[in-house]
Amino acid sequence: MPNNARSMIFALLALSGLATTTIATAARGDGGSTYQQEVSVCGHNQQDRAACIREAGAARQAAARGGLTSAPDYRANAVARCGLQPPVERADCEARVLGSAGNIRSNVDGSVMGGGVIRESVSTRVVTMPAATLPPPMPEPVPMAPMPMPMPRPLPVQ
Repeated sequence: MPNNARSMIFALLALSGLATTTIATAARGDGGSTYQQEVSVCGHNQQDRAACIREAGAARQAAARGGLTSAPDYRANAVARCGLQPPVERADCEARVLGSAGNIRSNVDGSVMGGGVIRESVSTRVVTMPAATLPPPMPEPVPMAPMPMPMPRPLPVQ
């Protein structure tokens, strides 16, 4: 188990180093060194080395064509998906996608490496109670004339 923990720590450090250097090189616009850094991580993560190198090459080609998207594009796509909702539900959809807003609280838990990201949204709605209506008053009781008792039948003779 300690060996597995060391491997996980090393992979996390390598990925964080890759993320830091990727951001720095993206600011400079140096695409070749980004490719080299991505390839250098291959074999140190949980992905097959050949698949990792293939994905790094595909990312480099997409970046050269300008096909890589950034976070603002993801946000615009998410808001566009909410545009398909009925108008009554659209505001809640946008609040769920964009995070906490108004009467909606959002919580994000988990990680991709841990198995998945769980997003939880809680909406608080205040329901107004209808005005209490009293039932109509009961009518006054009316006295009734006494009813005579029916005469019992005689028992049959055997």
